[in-house]
Order: sequence, then C-alpha cells, then structure tokens
Amino acid sequence: MVHFVGAGSGAPDLITVRGARLLKEADVVIYAGSLVNPALLEGTKEGCEIHDSAKMTLEQVIEVVKAAEAAGKTTVRLHTGDSSIYGAVREQFDQLEALGIDYDVCPGVSAFCGAAAALREEYTLPDVSQTVIITRAAGRTPVPERESIRSLAAHQATMVLFLSTSLTEKLQAELLAGGYPADTPAAVVYKATWPEEKQYRCTVGTLHETVTKNGLTKTSLIIVGGCLGDRYDRSKLYDPGFTTEFRTAER
Repeated sequence: MVHFVGAGSGAPDLITVRGARLLKEADVVIYAGSLVNPALLEGTKEGCEIHDSAKMTLEQVIEVVKAAEAAGKTTVRLHTGDSSIYGAVREQFDQLEALGIDYDVCPGVSAFCGAAAALREEYTLPDVSQTVIITRAAGRTPVPERESIRSLAAHQATMVLFLSTSLTEKLQAELLAGGYPADTPAAVVYKATWPEEKQYRCTVGTLHETVTKNGLTKTSLIIVGGCLGDRYDRSKLYDPGFTTEFRTAER
C-alpha cells in the first residue's frame, strides 16, 4: 500500500493528524527533499527506509515502491504542501494503477494557505475578489497559452503564483499588460510557516524590484490582488440586517 501524504506548508506541526500517523507507521518513505521540511522525518519509526526524491526520476521512485510492495511493506510518498498542487502525482497514480498497486491520498495544508495565514489576510473579500487563481509563470516548464499570466490578469482576481520568483521581471510586465494597475497590492512570502519565514509587501509595479533587492530566487509565493488592500465590504453572513437559515434579520 502506498499513502500519498501532504507534508503541509513547512512547519512540522502543520502536517495533518492522519498524515503524521501514516508517516510514523511507514516502512518506506519517499520524500520531496528539495521542499519538505526534514524535521518531519524525525517522526518515522526506527529502521524506516528513507529516499530523497529530489535526486530520483519517476522510474526510480516506482522501482522503490515496487520493491517495497514485493516485501509486503507500506510506503509513504511525502509531498510538500498538498500533493494536488504542482505535486506531479497524476503520473505516479497512473503508474501504480498499471502495476495493480493500491494507493490513497492524505491531503495537506498548501503553501498558499500558509502564506495567507502568515500575512493575516483573506483571499476572498466581499466586493473585492471572490475568486482565487492559483497559477505559475511560464519558464522552463511551459503553461497553456490560454492560461498565460496576461490572460488571467484580465480578471483582476486574487492571484497566487507558485514557482515564479525567479521570473518576476517578465511576470511583472505580464501582470501590468493584463490589467492589474501598478499600485495593486502584492506580497512575497518566503518559506511560509517555516522558522525562517520572511514577508515582503509591495505592489505589482515594484514586484520585481522587491524580489531582486531581497535576493529571492525560490521557495517563495507571490500574491497579487486587492484582497491585500484596505477596502472591502462587510460580510452579509454576520450582518444583523441579513436573514440566514439560522437567524432572522434584526429590524
């Protein structure tokens, strides 16, 4: 059996209770060493076989899983954040299904949630933004043309960008060309929820300058949108003049 486990956004205690239990019970752990906090491995049992997938190909990962299955062992595939976002898990699922190897998925706290918590911000504010776009800038790995930053920027929704800190010169130009005003609030969060976390507030117009000035090249999230500003409308849900299923509006 293979358990895909989301390690959380960085802090070791942000793994889920289920994820921590599966990690503790595992005979074999294959973890994303370039991103997962190694402190999480301290929760594995004595004799657990540990592999760093940052140094492995997909084929090598599958060979380790096959060997574990042949020996009747349980494997945890430990991914950063939540494995459904830039986790490259679909290709692993397909390989395991072709081999008849059973697996399940334990969700994790994504870095975009960790970044919002670090900034003490809400991505969805009434009359500001009710949509969150999770995306990345095109670099060595392309993105579909219909999902270009310029196209997505036209919505002026909240945008959270993974894997884009080394591409901010072009990113900033595309955000501006797509429709975000230069004074649109932005933020860069380095290693959200890790002990070494750092936050940088800026605007779309100063994004590239902020990133380069602070020497940020990776392991950072970029957030763009009016949700980081001061203006918003009060929520209807808690408005005394709004009737809900559970209470009647005050008159």
